[in-house]
Amino acid sequence: MLKGYYPQALTLLGDELASPLALDFLSRWPELQQAKKAQPASVRAFYARHNVRRPERIAERVALLARARPFTTDRAVIEPAILQVRLLVALLRVQQTHLTTFTERIATVFAAHPEAEFFRQLPGAGATLAPRLLVAFGDRRERYPNASSLQKYAGVAPVKEKSGRQEWIHWRWQAPTFLRQSFVEWAGQTVVYCGWAHAYYDQQRQAGKAHHAILRALAFKWIRVLWRCWHDHRLYDEQHYLAALKQRRSPLAQLVA
Repeated sequence: MLKGYYPQALTLLGDELASPLALDFLSRWPELQQAKKAQPASVRAFYARHNVRRPERIAERVALLARARPFTTDRAVIEPAILQVRLLVALLRVQQTHLTTFTERIATVFAAHPEAEFFRQLPGAGATLAPRLLVAFGDRRERYPNASSLQKYAGVAPVKEKSGRQEWIHWRWQAPTFLRQSFVEWAGQTVVYCGWAHAYYDQQRQAGKAHHAILRALAFKWIRVLWRCWHDHRLYDEQHYLAALKQRRSPLAQLVA
């Protein structure tokens, strides 16, 4: 909605449009013309109240308001858009209240699960992704008799098709989207917190692979590693995995070193 009449808001509000800052800003200044009429001191005070502490960031946003021009001046476009944005703001305020309850309940249930530690100690998992990974694997090991079965179910494994002498590989369409997203998002976090994952990412970038293709390939590798640990009821040990890479004389082991 904002892109259609108030695109400057996407910069003024930061990355999270459902944050209290964004919802309060849009409630107070639902269109550019109203925001431009606000005193710079009022805008600075607003950001300060919402814990934006960097003076340079506040100054950038105040300067943006001063020089910004309306995307459109057509009231037939702006006024219905403001009504819809106000509706969305009201809905998001209710949603945020319930999301807090969900988050607290997830943390409680996860902490009580007997296999929580397995997922909690994974590199880059954290409070958000560790419960999602636990749900992805579950605790019924007969459901995934091998790593490939989970890779395929999660949609991380690509599909290979063949007809005559032709062969092609494509995206796996039939897969739970949120499950696949969980593995790929976590794979991206491991690039920051895991040495071999970081080395693998760099290796693939140098080979010309795209960012998301690398993360899907990394998620594929991670599922294979974790399935073995999960199946054997033992915690993931990065040093053990690096030793295995070295023993197999994997080029990845040399990159990590």
